[in-house]
Amino acid sequence: MPSFTAQDVKALRDSTGAGMMDAKRALSETDGDAAAATAWLRERGLGKAAERSDRENSEGAVAVSVEAGRAALVELKSETDFVAKSPQFVELLDELARRVASEGEGAVDSMKDAIDDLRLSLRENIEVGRVARFEAPEGHLLDSYIHVQNGRGVNAVIVEVGGGSADKAHDLAVHIAFGKPSVVSRDEVPEAEVEAERSTLEAQTRNEGKPEAALAKIVDGKINGWYKRTPGGVLLEQPYAKDDKMSVEQFLGGVAVIRFAQVIVGS
Repeated sequence: MPSFTAQDVKALRDSTGAGMMDAKRALSETDGDAAAATAWLRERGLGKAAERSDRENSEGAVAVSVEAGRAALVELKSETDFVAKSPQFVELLDELARRVASEGEGAVDSMKDAIDDLRLSLRENIEVGRVARFEAPEGHLLDSYIHVQNGRGVNAVIVEVGGGSADKAHDLAVHIAFGKPSVVSRDEVPEAEVEAERSTLEAQTRNEGKPEAALAKIVDGKINGWYKRTPGGVLLEQPYAKDDKMSVEQFLGGVAVIRFAQVIVGS
């Protein structure tokens, strides 16, 4: 029988910031002596994971999972891209995405110990970043796209559409990865943002010496171009990535875009 309890493991973890498995091993190696276990962890650089929490972690990777009417996108942050493409990091991230898809966003909390252990073993400030999960009703389709660069996912998309084909839903996800839209339709753009842009464009157009009578029409044209911008524009109005002679709305041909989520590492 071990000379320590689960409460002893928890106390050691709380006091040192060590991962669960490291705390258990430390207590095993020291016959349950908390002070000796703390020293054992410090000697091996396995304690004080909390000290890493202040270090910048703008690198990392993203993963997606789509299954049985559910889709999830999870970002796992790290300090370096080297760690983000390590097998342990990728394995845990993929498992996080699968668990969130099947169980919900609360699955992140249930894997806290595994994340803490990874933080200790890889010696970086590793934490879950952005998370998105869609559950689609019957008749809707879910799809995804992930751009992999140097062994890690760096740009991931999940999308829900009403009707259409799986191929069309996937092509839409690919476009979103490229076009980086901010909203689905112009109705979602805040009115204050539109008015601020219109005021700027009016001033620019006057400074260009355009006639006052033509001002409104010129500004309307510029506003329409502003809605189409990539990145950051309105999805339905952007030029379709695979054929810029048509808009995304024209490509979809009546297929409704319900929602999308996108995460780009470092943004």
